[in-house]
Amino acid sequence: MFNNLIESSSHAREYKRRGSFLLFTTGVYAVLLLLAGVASIYAYDAHLEEQSLEVVTLLPPQEIVPEQSQPAVRERATPQNSRDTPGVTERATAMLSVNHPESVPNVISTAPNTNKPLPENGLYRITGRDRDAGPISGPPSPIGGSRQVATPAQLVNIEQPPPVPDPPKPPKVISKGPITGQAIFLPKPAYPPMAKQIHLQGQVNVQVLVDEQGRVVSAKVVSGHPLFLAEAQRAALQARFSPTKLGDQPVKVSGIITYNFVLGN
Repeated sequence: MFNNLIESSSHAREYKRRGSFLLFTTGVYAVLLLLAGVASIYAYDAHLEEQSLEVVTLLPPQEIVPEQSQPAVRERATPQNSRDTPGVTERATAMLSVNHPESVPNVISTAPNTNKPLPENGLYRITGRDRDAGPISGPPSPIGGSRQVATPAQLVNIEQPPPVPDPPKPPKVISKGPITGQAIFLPKPAYPPMAKQIHLQGQVNVQVLVDEQGRVVSAKVVSGHPLFLAEAQRAALQARFSPTKLGDQPVKVSGIITYNFVLGN
């Protein structure tokens, strides 16, 4: 009987020892899991500075206008040994005047050209010499008994095209830097529960764009812990400012709102 009592007492001590070991092991694993969660929160990086707001605009293809062909040079082939014809201009070379910028010369030289250009109107021929048309005389032509009269050159004034209107100017935006103290209504952001559990504190800077009526139309966190990002942006979008004017014209304002997340406030 006494042997049984001694053996029962030893089993109770063994169970107590095993229960203490199991409780200690469970506590160690719980502490390790908590430390791993806190370390993952601090190691998280939202990469806010890598976000890009670049806007890509696709332009329609431009139509390519073919080059205009050079006008054909008017020329009448006549024998070189023919006598002078009244009313017909003679030129040494077929050279257009400066009124035809669309025709590009084949040879470019720095020496002055002594030849005369072709007339704008009237008859002419290439004979190797420069001679202007003289007065028309002699017997009448067999057709209708009238004489051929050379038409004098005329200057045509080309009207200048109307100027291209200026494109509409985009609305002006004024950058003021920190504008926290200029807000007429600045709600306080809620403290994230996860940040409270790990006793996290810090400062968050939010860049906002205020329209002409003083309302915040966009908000973006530029610095601060990721746990405070959502609440800081939500509070910044609810802020209100007085309208800003440049002269008599209302303008948009870009600035920074700073929030301090401190436990106990």
